[in-house]
Amino acid sequence: MSVIQPFEKPLGMRDTLPKLYTHHQTLRTKAMSYITKNGYEFIQTPSLEYFETIGKISALDEAALFKLVDNQGEMLVLRPDLTTPIARVAAAKLLKEKNPLRLAYNSTVFRAQQREGGRPAEFEQLGLELLGDTSALADSEILRLAAGLLRELGLEDFTITIGHAGLINQALETLIPSAEEQQRVREFLVEKNFVSIDRWAADYKQSNPFYAFFQEAIGGTSLKDLLQAFPELATNETKQFVSVIETIETLPELQNVFQVDPLVVSHMHYYTGMVFEVYGAGSGFPLGNGGRYDDLLKQFGTEVGATGFSIRIDHLLEILPTSTEPVTRRLLYTTQSMYAKALDLAAEYKQQGEFVTIQLKQAVQDTESFEKNFDQVTDLTEGEL
Repeated sequence: MSVIQPFEKPLGMRDTLPKLYTHHQTLRTKAMSYITKNGYEFIQTPSLEYFETIGKISALDEAALFKLVDNQGEMLVLRPDLTTPIARVAAAKLLKEKNPLRLAYNSTVFRAQQREGGRPAEFEQLGLELLGDTSALADSEILRLAAGLLRELGLEDFTITIGHAGLINQALETLIPSAEEQQRVREFLVEKNFVSIDRWAADYKQSNPFYAFFQEAIGGTSLKDLLQAFPELATNETKQFVSVIETIETLPELQNVFQVDPLVVSHMHYYTGMVFEVYGAGSGFPLGNGGRYDDLLKQFGTEVGATGFSIRIDHLLEILPTSTEPVTRRLLYTTQSMYAKALDLAAEYKQQGEFVTIQLKQAVQDTESFEKNFDQVTDLTEGEL
């Protein structure tokens, strides 16, 4: 076991340095304003939850959970997602007071990494949850707000890829007779490993029905035509999915930014209806995802429909255009005796929109290096005003 050095951090953890923190804060402010204007209320859940509730219900593999034991001997987890804790508090209290319920969050989640691969174990998610509405309009609202929020935050070049968990589940279970083979293909779809599906079809004798569906879907067959070609996949849920698509085709916010892909499969297993992923030009990772999860609240004794989405703040910040708003950062050198004067002068600069740092000059060891962090330097110690 290696010795931990003082400057080391746990696997997957990151420091947020001042410039990036400022970008985070600017984004949060814009997002909160947009979200609250659209009728959603922000909520904060605890970082620690019980393993018996949130840990077991979470859609993530247990190996991805950070576990610890409290002084009562209860197993706890650091929250691995936000949707499940929000479902808990909504079922316990909020839905009894307001239904449908619109909630929002901006919090960190924690997912353990098994090896260093550049992936964070702690990251920030921003999202919405619409609870208590099973209609196609609720799904359309979530998609509309996802697109609107991204534009509000400065992103224009993005795509929302929409699928349906019920449709793909029905295809796997109806067209593949073996449960083991169903799971294999599901994992290939989650990974978007279509080459392995081709190989699987060549090796598995009973692959023809699903492989025909796969080829039609990957070839761009429309949803209606796909359901006509495979009538055994037409259920009430998939018919509602057609209604969702017909609705969003009329929404200006979603024109030219969405596409239907029946092969979208989320690694979060609680989705039951529409699912979607958000991709942005310049990012190698999905910016966010969401969908309908009508069965999740049953785990907390409440049976209501639910849909929502979340955005990965770290992935989004990597591709957002840098702010072009000019900000002057001024350094104001002072002495102890001139401190009151420095405060008055700093107030004047702040009135003009500048960011001002007042610094006792004799405390700076390397003035040349220090001054490189500022746009303007005013030195009261030399009588400059």
